[in-house]
Amino acid sequence: MSISTERANGALIAKAEGRVDGANAREFQDDLEAVIGPADKLVLLDLENLSYISSAGLRVILLVARTLQKQKATLAVCSLSSSIREVFEISGFDKIIPVHDSREDAMAKLGG
Repeated sequence: MSISTERANGALIAKAEGRVDGANAREFQDDLEAVIGPADKLVLLDLENLSYISSAGLRVILLVARTLQKQKATLAVCSLSSSIREVFEISGFDKIIPVHDSREDAMAKLGG
């Protein structure tokens, strides 16, 4: 699992690659928290290259979303593969965290 970041149009875009499971969920959380600053108001988690996410990984995304909500910021996800999208839908996460088809779609809808 790795995370790369970039900033575009006022948004922090964090791109996760590989697998997120119980073995590396804490590292995933630490990496995300390390790149998100107090001035970030829109964080887009690009999951295009994520091949697997467990319930531990979903928990991390929820915790990060809650932290951002406390600082009046938004977390959204985009570019989910069909298997990752299915996990989000089955778990109900697509009702909690905005899911967008692409980075461009997310930026257009979120104002980034």
